[in-house]
Amino acid sequence: MEYYFNKTIGNTTFDQAIEKTKAALQKEGFGVLTEIDMKTTLKKNLEVDFHNYIILGACNAPFAYKALQTERNIGTMLPCNVIVQEKEAGLIEIAAVNPMASMQAVINKDLKGIAGEVGEKLKRVVNSLR
Repeated sequence: MEYYFNKTIGNTTFDQAIEKTKAALQKEGFGVLTEIDMKTTLKKNLEVDFHNYIILGACNAPFAYKALQTERNIGTMLPCNVIVQEKEAGLIEIAAVNPMASMQAVINKDLKGIAGEVGEKLKRVVNSLR
């Protein structure tokens, strides 16, 4: 089982890809709680150059609430991370965590159902991007 869903898109800028991803997340009921710019962070802390790479911490509040009610320490695996990265000019990869893969370590059958539903939503987000 892959630990992420991904898609590469072209004919867009990096910033446009971020906005498209946020809009697709919103359509599926996710809000973006955090936004981490890895390029800037790595330059600042390690003085290294890295390609455009943003981590979006996405949360679907109703599903997060269900998960927290089902497994009290599941917050260690929240929010769902979605990355937008530009390895080559004009080619942007969007990847989202596969909650089914990340939750395999948790033995809770109710949580697996929630993770499956969230995974389907994230898959739709990634697949909708153009």
